[in-house]
Amino acid sequence: MKQSSAKIYKRLLSYVGPYKVAAIFSVIGMLGYSAMDALFVDLMKPFIDQGLTARNSEILAMAPFVVMALVIGRGLFNYMSSYCLTYVGSHVVRALRQSLFEHMLAMPVRFHDQHSKGELISKITYDTEQVQQAITRALQILIREGAYVVFLLIVMFRASWQLSLVFLVVTPLVAVIVGVVSKRFRKISKNIQDAMGEVTRSSEQMLAGHKVIHGFGGQAQEITRFDQVNNRNRQQQVKMDATKALSVSVIQILAAGSMAVILAIIALPSMINTITSGTFITLISSMMLMLRPLKQLANVNSDMQRGISAAESIFNILDLPTEQDNGTVVAQRAKGDIVLEQLTFTYPGKETPVLKGVDLTIKAGQTVALVGRSGSGKSTLSNLLPRFYNYDSGAIRLDGVLLSDYQLASLRAQFALVSQQVVLFNDTIANNIMYGLKQPLSEAELIEVAKKAHVWEFVQDLPQGLNTMVGENGVMLSGGQRQRIAIARAIVKDAPILILDEATSALDTESERLIQTALEELMVGKTSIVIAHRLSTIEHADMICVLDKGQIIEQGNHASLLAQGGVYAALCQMQAGSHAQ
Repeated sequence: MKQSSAKIYKRLLSYVGPYKVAAIFSVIGMLGYSAMDALFVDLMKPFIDQGLTARNSEILAMAPFVVMALVIGRGLFNYMSSYCLTYVGSHVVRALRQSLFEHMLAMPVRFHDQHSKGELISKITYDTEQVQQAITRALQILIREGAYVVFLLIVMFRASWQLSLVFLVVTPLVAVIVGVVSKRFRKISKNIQDAMGEVTRSSEQMLAGHKVIHGFGGQAQEITRFDQVNNRNRQQQVKMDATKALSVSVIQILAAGSMAVILAIIALPSMINTITSGTFITLISSMMLMLRPLKQLANVNSDMQRGISAAESIFNILDLPTEQDNGTVVAQRAKGDIVLEQLTFTYPGKETPVLKGVDLTIKAGQTVALVGRSGSGKSTLSNLLPRFYNYDSGAIRLDGVLLSDYQLASLRAQFALVSQQVVLFNDTIANNIMYGLKQPLSEAELIEVAKKAHVWEFVQDLPQGLNTMVGENGVMLSGGQRQRIAIARAIVKDAPILILDEATSALDTESERLIQTALEELMVGKTSIVIAHRLSTIEHADMICVLDKGQIIEQGNHASLLAQGGVYAALCQMQAGSHAQ
């Protein structure tokens, strides 16, 4: 449900709570700053009437000291308001970014499937920056310039309340203009955020896929695509500035019209003899000085609406439910008995189930291999066991307990996953191997793990050894080297259940042989689920399941499946033929 601007801004200001002392000093500073400026205008009347007109040298002698005092006070109030407001604004944005980061991290996998990385990064970076504008610059102008307008009106009423009433006639008209323009600003701000998300998404895709783009000659296509989203962002910015300029011009015309009316009244014979020079200068100065804050107040509306729109975008994410963790069972170390009963699963947004009524029993310590063509549902099981997704119907039990009854952290601690999609962090090789460990390994233990996973073979030749940075997602390493680090990470975790999803897919023949030996050592005493494309790597599995269209169509060991002469036997024969060639 779309919330009003007032509710969103009220919620945004709730983040100011922990820093309310600094916020109060900031408001005092802004009010003091405006009061100094207004007081300067107010003092013009006595200086002109009592000092200049009456030729009172004592009054005029005080003027330099008063001016210096006002300027010093103005500077002190300005520093206090600016520093305190920036302090509060930066803390609010930090808290928002932290909440957004933590919330996105706690969201289920399906959320990340439905949102691009570029879009989410744009919310953490661009949207929070817009919120900071609303908290700092916009709030500063709103309070400081708003107070200045009020103080100038007080000065005008003190000088001549009858003439000042004319100026108040424009106030309802200004309020109507601001109300109409606010709605348009918010709509355009939402479009700008969407356009910035598209710019970020296109940039992220270009940077992540630049090799593919160059390899397939897609430069022109990507340039055209980026030009379109970049131009859409430009168009929205132009609309924002055009609306801002129009509203400012109309408000200033109304204010100038009021000034013209007041000047016309003063020029009347009946009025000209009733107004002193000081009163006239005070009124004209107040009205002239009021044009600048009125312009800024009209302009700030765009910053405010942009910040509110950005805050709404952030709150829409923060209001989404995080991954459900209602389990109460805590397993210290599972035995590894896994039972699938009539398991059915459909990916979010899809209509056809990936798995249909699958029954499978895996005993503790067994090695079970899953084979089949792409899209048959093999890798889906590796996502369902750690509950990255929740299945539609049926049941999965670990040691006789439903997966949903386990606490998520406890459940996921039982699995070590080595996927064909290796994810490495922009950190050292050592820290990538020990990722998630509460107590880091000693150097000797780390080297031992590196040797077991055959990481040591390439690490020992690097100048910084295990302290070598791998680059973003391991860009400094080959596919095989990244795979070995992922296997080393699984060795370190030492979970009772091992899931190998095409774990040797990125390795050459020699590396595969070495890793296969390491994996066999790793699999001893563990329940292992091996998703394999190369059938030669699973010949010694206790059980092989052949999947097709989300169902197990064959099941048995290597020898029995070959004897059946079915799909598995045909796959083996096909791979043997391709190797022979």
